[in-house]
Amino acid sequence: MLTTSTEREVTALDETTPPELFNPLQSFGRDIKRVRLGRRLTQNQLGNATGYSYAYVSMVESGKVKASEKFADGCDLAFGTNGLFSGLLRRIDEGEHPSWFVPYLKLERKASRILTYDTNLVSGIVQTGDYARTVFRVSNPCTSAEGIEDKVAARLRRREVFERNSPPSLWVILHEACLRTVVGNTKVMAGQLEYLLKLSASPRFELQIMPFSAGVPATSTMPFIVLRFPASPTVLYTETRVGGRMHDSAQTVEAALDDYDLLRAHALGPDRSLALVKNLLKEYQA
Repeated sequence: MLTTSTEREVTALDETTPPELFNPLQSFGRDIKRVRLGRRLTQNQLGNATGYSYAYVSMVESGKVKASEKFADGCDLAFGTNGLFSGLLRRIDEGEHPSWFVPYLKLERKASRILTYDTNLVSGIVQTGDYARTVFRVSNPCTSAEGIEDKVAARLRRREVFERNSPPSLWVILHEACLRTVVGNTKVMAGQLEYLLKLSASPRFELQIMPFSAGVPATSTMPFIVLRFPASPTVLYTETRVGGRMHDSAQTVEAALDDYDLLRAHALGPDRSLALVKNLLKEYQA
């Protein structure tokens, strides 16, 4: 039989917050807590079983942090739930993205190299929270504030690929328009440029700017992403108004790689690119 304190814990969980008010992370945490109590495990015991501290378990259960894949897998093993929580975690990630973007997202997590080219907005994978929030507010005017925050959190979670034991290398080419188009306000832009400069300190990140002075780009003016893998074919991702599309034909991918080489050749070198970013940052901070 459950102890009195545990009974109070269950009651508080069930009665203080209606289920429909939980966000996805809170719902995930609530379910972890419910099963943990059903298995008569303390937070410390679950932490030991999954390789995490009881404080981490507490934060996951309260919805304050998103559980890692390792934690979800550990919970399934400890609870005997046969992939239930790892599946729920994947659906949280996928739920705040358009359905057509999910196939790309799954591949992005496995890539060894990510090559991006953007013409109007900073690449999603390196956007700050404030920058992404502004973009989502403009593109989703009828979405609630909570819905926007869920989308922002989902976008920021894409960065988790860089926390892997063998993280991918990321090469970003941005047209100068991406840096001069004021998204939100100058404070938001300053924060975004500061983040790009911070990333540039990593040996796995390269940034190049295609300046206005380069004239018409040497290749396609449409944004695209190339994903490379250790033991799988390279994939090209393109996006239009009606959704995204994956391309894996050798001819199409090879043409995209040729285009990327041309873009790199015509863009400013990494050092000059960082100098331009720093100069623009001063303008936004003025």
